[in-house]
Parts: sequence; structure tokens; C-alpha cells
Amino acid sequence: MFHTYVIQSTTSGILYIGQTNNLHDRIHRHNTNRNKWTKNKGPWVLIFSLAFESRAEAMALETKLKSFKNREYLLVWIEQQNNPTA
Repeated sequence: MFHTYVIQSTTSGILYIGQTNNLHDRIHRHNTNRNKWTKNKGPWVLIFSLAFESRAEAMALETKLKSFKNREYLLVWIEQQNNPTA
């Protein structure tokens, strides 16, 4: 399984979008400063993830989410995915 995920810094509120085939390990790596972009900006919490059968599908959603360019739009999109009847 491959995952597209969004994590949020609990200190600054910034968001990071990524994809991985091992979600638990990836978040651990973010929280132990083993990622250049997220280093010393955490701790990080997972606010969204979606599993896919292929890396191509996960990468396509990652690209889509990164194209939003607007934090509030991304957060609304995540809320809609978490509460589809809302």
C-alpha cells in the first residue's frame, strides 16, 4: 500500500504533503528530524492520509494537493474527505 498524507506542525501550524509506502515510519522520520524540509519544525501530527494500491495513484493525489497553493482550501478539502456528509 502507498499513502498520500498531510501532517501539521503543532508548534507553527505549517502543513507538509507527502507520499510513502510506510506511513508510520515516515511520520517517525519527520518527528526525529530526518527530513530536510520538516527538520526542527515539529512535532508533527497526521491530519489526513489516504491509501492506494499503486505509487502512481498516491503521487497523483500528492501533486493535486500541492497544486492547491492555498492552505485554507486544502484544510477545507481535508475536512470534506473526513466528513463526506457535511
